Amino acid sequence: MIKNEELLADASETLASARTIVHDFAHLIPASQRRTLLGTAQLIMLGDLTVNRVLDNLKLPQ
Repeated sequence: MIKNEELLADASETLASARTIVHDFAHLIPASQRRTLLGTAQLIMLGDLTVNRVLDNLKLPQ
């Protein structure tokens, strides 16, 4: 069985990759659509921050 910490670490890496992909793609499209993609990148970043906060909380001594 995979531990929760490993699953969260994988989720964080996936979100970071998604954010990079969105940023790279955003530079290839018109400015009006670029803003939408950059907003999506911000949402992905917030999800990544949440996952990392949970990881930090799991590592705190109980």
